[in-house]
Amino acid sequence: MEEVSMPDKKGIVDTLSYQQLPNGEVEWRCYELKVTKSDFHSKAKLSFIGNYNYFVLPQKLYEEVQDEIPTHIGVMIYRAFDKKAIDLAPQTLRTPGFLTIAKKAQYQDLQVEEKPLTAHFVASLFREVDKAKRVEKGLQLYSDDQLYKEMRKRAKKGYDIYKPNHNVYDRFVDDMQSDAVTALQEELDARNAEYQELKLQLQALQQPDLEDKI
Repeated sequence: MEEVSMPDKKGIVDTLSYQQLPNGEVEWRCYELKVTKSDFHSKAKLSFIGNYNYFVLPQKLYEEVQDEIPTHIGVMIYRAFDKKAIDLAPQTLRTPGFLTIAKKAQYQDLQVEEKPLTAHFVASLFREVDKAKRVEKGLQLYSDDQLYKEMRKRAKKGYDIYKPNHNVYDRFVDDMQSDAVTALQEELDARNAEYQELKLQLQALQQPDLEDKI
């Protein structure tokens, strides 16, 4: 789980994993992601409170800072695929590389109480589920009043009368009008098709009468 806040003000860990072991015990692993040297030396608190704790680093950064990493902290390094391998991939790679363990983490006792840590972990899971539902349902979750207030707030930030394409409200109105015209045109086309079908059926019914008269 990503970005889990720790109990006892122990900071926020980038990634926290929970694993139920065969003996019934729980194993916690913490992962701190660092991309640059300045990021590695940041004053932000490192939340290495798990049983096993890892830095996740690019290969180049690891070579630069490996002497600064505590003995008990492990390291996972990211290795990017070469361009040829990426070009040969049958589909676009979302993560064009892989992780390997460059240094194993040493076991330590959990640095916080497990019960509150589990509660924080579950809360983060709920947050991610809620975010996924919001993405899936989109604006359906918001009332008309909330949407109206948001549009008003955005309008106050700068309504450009000379560039209506840059304004959310004008774009919304244009889209609504375009959708309405499209819907009306589709309805008209359907009615015309229905009319033509009825006309052909009527002609077919009248044809035998004409043949009898001849």
